[in-house]
This record gives sequence, structure tokens and C-alpha cells, in this order.
Amino acid sequence: MPNKSIVIMFLLALLLISACAPGTGRFHPERKAGFFAGIWHGWIAPVTLTWQIFDPDVRIYETQNTGWGYDLGFYLAVVGGFGSIAFSRKRRKRD
Repeated sequence: MPNKSIVIMFLLALLLISACAPGTGRFHPERKAGFFAGIWHGWIAPVTLTWQIFDPDVRIYETQNTGWGYDLGFYLAVVGGFGSIAFSRKRRKRD
């Protein structure tokens, strides 16, 4: 059975992440998501993808964004977070 404090910390972390998810109404036409919001949304993309199953209002990508700045941040975070997994694997030496 997992330690009770670990479970509580995990649930608190999920609560904090949910406050900054794309599509929750935090951003609007007068206050658009920028570069750093794009980085954050790219990092939490797996969480928001899962969350989207239960709440269709939450999106993986913020539609109220600044354009290329948000896109750049989003894709840098997605590629940096998931693309680097392929580079970090150790390769076997062929005999």
C-alpha cells in the first residue's frame, strides 16, 4: 500500500496542474496565451489529454493564443519532453 503522504502529494499536484489547463476559460480574446503558457500546456499535454476524456470543455491546445509564440512554446515542450525520450535510451552494441 503506498504511503499516505505520497498519495496526498500526487492528488495536490493534479489539482495544481488542473488550474492551468488549456480550455478552462482562463484565457480570452483580451488576454491570450503566450509563449510561456504554450510551454506549460505542452508539458502537461498527457494530463490534459486524459482529462479531456472526462471533461470535453478542456482542450489539449489553447485556442485563445498569440499565434506563433504560443505554437513555438507548445511544440518545444512537446518535443523536448517526449522527443528526448528516444535520445536518452541506451543503444546496445552490436557484436
